[in-house]
Amino acid sequence: MKKYLAECVGTFSLVLFGCGAASIAGANLPAINGIGLLGIAVAFGFAVVAMAYAIGGISGCHVNPAVTIGVLVAGKIEIKDAIGYIVAQCLGAILGAGVLYLIKTGQPGFTMGEWALASNGWGEGYLGGFNTLSAFVIELVMTFLFIFVILATTSKFGNGAMAGLAIGVTLMLIHLVTIPVTGTSVNPARSLGPALFAGGKALSQLWLFFVAPIAGAILSALVWKFGFDKE
Repeated sequence: MKKYLAECVGTFSLVLFGCGAASIAGANLPAINGIGLLGIAVAFGFAVVAMAYAIGGISGCHVNPAVTIGVLVAGKIEIKDAIGYIVAQCLGAILGAGVLYLIKTGQPGFTMGEWALASNGWGEGYLGGFNTLSAFVIELVMTFLFIFVILATTSKFGNGAMAGLAIGVTLMLIHLVTIPVTGTSVNPARSLGPALFAGGKALSQLWLFFVAPIAGAILSALVWKFGFDKE
């Protein structure tokens, strides 16, 4: 249970820090300047770095169902633990989005518009307006690369002491490229939490942020398992 609780707390923190940075500090407010794309990318990346060193020794700090599925396919975790991890991650993401929603309701004039709370999405009206194919491809490819970095840095070939930093920096780089397209998911739980509160298009488009990251994770794990993690 300690491992599952750690995953819940870690995913809660990722959603609160990352989506909070995007939906609270990401916009230009009267008293402050918005942190912009770079600031949001840094927030997500540093959230993973912080949690990696906080709970990495307890659960491995997956905080992402796609990571857990990738690790499962690579043969690094048992299916019983994988199921527990995914449930805990989704619960943590929902709790994080819930706290963010409570905070946002205290802002004068707050309304829940489309893709609220930094929900992921695509198409007309969403950031760069990219189409479904662009959204699917970028989520699949970026998750592939993210899982590859995770498996490589935590393997016998990597530097375990620096793994948390490398993984966080990779997530930051992914956000720098992907935010204009989908807002960056590469994490089904991160997409689930805000979408449940935002509803509308965010909820109807949620399927892509499960299918593409999971497909990318499985493909990456297979490439790692049969292409690198063997003599």
